[in-house]
Amino acid sequence: MEHVRVRFAPSPTGELHIGGARTALFNWLFAKKQQGSLVLRIDDTDQERSSQEHLDSIFNSLKWLGLDWNEGPGQGGDYGPYVQSERLNLYKDAVQKLLDEGKAYYCFCSTEELEKQKEKIREKGEAPRYTGTCRNLSSSQIEAKKSSCQGHVIRLLTPEEGETVVEDVVRGWVTFDNSTLDDMIIIKSDGKPTYNFASVVDDSLMNITHVIRAEEHLSNTPRQQVIAELLGYQTPLYAHVPMILAPDHSKLSKRHGATSVQEYKEMGILPTALLNYLALLGWSPGEDREIVPLEEMIQLFSLEKVSKNPAIYDQTKLTWMNGYYLRTMDLGQLAQEALPFFKEAGFVAEHVSPDELVYLKSVLSLVRERVKMLSEVVDATYYFFNEDYPYDEKGAKKHFQKDKGAGQVLLKVSKALEALDTVNEGSIKDALQGVAEELELSQGKINLPTRLALTGKTGGPELVDIIQLLGKEACVQRINKTIDYFELV
Repeated sequence: MEHVRVRFAPSPTGELHIGGARTALFNWLFAKKQQGSLVLRIDDTDQERSSQEHLDSIFNSLKWLGLDWNEGPGQGGDYGPYVQSERLNLYKDAVQKLLDEGKAYYCFCSTEELEKQKEKIREKGEAPRYTGTCRNLSSSQIEAKKSSCQGHVIRLLTPEEGETVVEDVVRGWVTFDNSTLDDMIIIKSDGKPTYNFASVVDDSLMNITHVIRAEEHLSNTPRQQVIAELLGYQTPLYAHVPMILAPDHSKLSKRHGATSVQEYKEMGILPTALLNYLALLGWSPGEDREIVPLEEMIQLFSLEKVSKNPAIYDQTKLTWMNGYYLRTMDLGQLAQEALPFFKEAGFVAEHVSPDELVYLKSVLSLVRERVKMLSEVVDATYYFFNEDYPYDEKGAKKHFQKDKGAGQVLLKVSKALEALDTVNEGSIKDALQGVAEELELSQGKINLPTRLALTGKTGGPELVDIIQLLGKEACVQRINKTIDYFELV
């Protein structure tokens, strides 16, 4: 295969959504697998809706996911500039070539005239299309209209007969009747290129070999192929990946949950988990595998394994997968991913000391089996960083009853812990077991109120681990505080 060059070309008109992220991932995987190049190109010809804020968000989302690019903004390259609004002269040269060769023409029809044309066609029961009013204007007519009309566009002289056949890696050969393509506008009245025209020029001048994009662009492909043929360009090989639908098979929207990469980041979804999940939306590694490390994903990925059928979004599956990565990833890496959540909660300082980081890793090692998103970590670990924590209301009513000896239990535990010379798993277990034997109670009758006193919760990590991490003095202080607060003695 020739040197593979693919591109991801987002428009900075909004944040990077999971559909765009999935497209970026498939391009990234294909480039890595083929030892090719991924070009990041910014399609910002829609200047009214484009913004630097959205562009920065797209960059940040790609970097957070770890999807780096070989050429593009911040990287440079031999085919720049990589922002469409900075490439207008290239589009101007391309359209002039078409005009000079009689393959494009000026159109002076007003909005009102175009609407009248479409209405007449609708009355015939046909699909609305441009009727070619300005197709055959003479040079003198064109010059006269340029001076008398308020504006004009430039249209492509599209073949009216025959078919355009698109070779698609995912969908096979797809045939389009040329009569449905219309004389499309390639330069708008403001002088800016349309999406289809700019994309074709850029793909050719940047030597793009494969265009991997969402299925929704399939209808653009015959138009782009016609533009390429009229310009004398070689067309790239296309691969249109399936749509991502909601569980009810409707169009995915915010009502079905988060839709942008930034939202997933704020929820506490790990980038490794999100990449793994996105890869399975329309692609299968085989053998019904669901957990696929990124390096292995690169080796297994192929466009031939991409499905034609829509992919169904499943928030529950994503959350499950995220929980798996939380439980199994390197603890140091997990601590780095969790840091922003701890900082926002005020648990750690902006600049974390080595000792704080060690403590943070110890805390995470105790709770990561019990959470599925990093956003849940704050609530699950609150008592490790704060002495003033709320008590579970139902738990307090059940376990902190003075007339049933709750005060005596906690007081005995407090004294048993305070008497320990060495605090380790064995000594703590012996101390708690000793209290149970002395009071002739089950171990649960001792451990449950002790846990509630130390954490404010009725569930969580092993009690022995909690006591070890908090330390003897902190535990004794918390138990005594609980006794006083509920007036148990």
